[in-house]
Amino acid sequence: MAASPDVSGNVIDDAPMSGFHRRLAVFCSGGPFLDGYALGVIGLALPGITKQWHLGGAWEGGLAASALAGLFLGGLVFGYVTDRIGRRLMYSVDLGAIALFAAAQFFVTGPEQLLVLRVLLGIAIGADYPIATSLLAEFAPRRSRAILIGMQTAMWSAGSAASYLVGGLLLQLGPDAWRWILLSPSVPALALAVLRVGTPESPRWLLNKGRSDEALAVLRRVYGPSATLDGIEAGPAETRLGLVFTAPYGRRMLFVAIFWMCSITPVYAIYAFAPQLLQALGIDAGDANAGSILIGVLFLVGTLVATALAGRVRRRTMLVVPFFVASAVLVVLGLTRSSAVLVTVLLGVYALVIGGPTILQWIYPNELFPTEVRATAMGIGVAISRIGAVLGTFVVPLLISGAGIAATMIIVGVFSAVGAVASAIMAPETHGRPLTDAATG
Repeated sequence: MAASPDVSGNVIDDAPMSGFHRRLAVFCSGGPFLDGYALGVIGLALPGITKQWHLGGAWEGGLAASALAGLFLGGLVFGYVTDRIGRRLMYSVDLGAIALFAAAQFFVTGPEQLLVLRVLLGIAIGADYPIATSLLAEFAPRRSRAILIGMQTAMWSAGSAASYLVGGLLLQLGPDAWRWILLSPSVPALALAVLRVGTPESPRWLLNKGRSDEALAVLRRVYGPSATLDGIEAGPAETRLGLVFTAPYGRRMLFVAIFWMCSITPVYAIYAFAPQLLQALGIDAGDANAGSILIGVLFLVGTLVATALAGRVRRRTMLVVPFFVASAVLVVLGLTRSSAVLVTVLLGVYALVIGGPTILQWIYPNELFPTEVRATAMGIGVAISRIGAVLGTFVVPLLISGAGIAATMIIVGVFSAVGAVASAIMAPETHGRPLTDAATG
């Protein structure tokens, strides 16, 4: 679909970037930051938990995967709830729930309690993705929308890095250090919950529910006394779950599902198992650890570069071209026996170019669906992404041990290529379009 020549807009789409938008983007980053942080700290805490409670492999795997299961449920359920009852209420409550569940982990007396709390924590984090990104998308100016939403992706890497930094320091506290490590996400969660107090409701959502007086009051509070409702939303509309599966949105939901799943599965596999992959590709252990750190840094750099370009580069270009390059790199790694330097370079190229598809996992669902189901669609995307995360985290190691590294890289590369082809066929062009226009045609 070509970019629309329509340049019509409204006070939201045509507004310049302001301090309000920057603050909102920072406050909305809590979900991805805490996702990366919470998943990082469980890896640091598990050895101490296992030793203290004498756990077997099944419990270790269950505790490691529990937050992912919660993220699946949180995105699937609470995106729809957010479209029904509003962004502001869920936005205010959700981080408080994250802080509560994280802090409660300190007091557990057995693995069963910890498993339940990890699932609840994952549900709360998964819920925040559609809540916060839909609110941010609905306030963002059209020229800055991709940058503001894309920055949320980089915060996952920042949260993961912070977990290792803080967790490494807390490990010095002795046998019960794992309790402090698991409690630590409650600190940034509580701080962000306080900072979110006073954030206004989305005027687009208010108009969508027929509450035009409240919407106008929000607009004038944010954009000044001359702000009007002209051109923002067509009018009230009912939130129906089935809408995301009917024309024209069903095709868009299928596109989001395929490209998100096919892009995130290899990312999780490489991010989680970079040292093992590098060693299996013929690199010794010391160089593999250094290489994995470099690849992790390049993942972050890739998302930051893609975010910086997102306001100027067409969506399809940023998605399709890097997706094909990333897929080709993975297949080449499986087909050739390369030197240590070339293997590291190829994985580094993959980490850099996948930044475009990665940030679009967040941008596309918020642009392709109307206000009445925007959070619902984003929540379904989050749920699907967790399936991809599980495939990358648990299936890929089984493939390596069963089929070998060469076959594994080829299989993962072909899986990625399916997403690239689907994107080339199905991806709409939404760059530079007002949010309502992008979501309706």
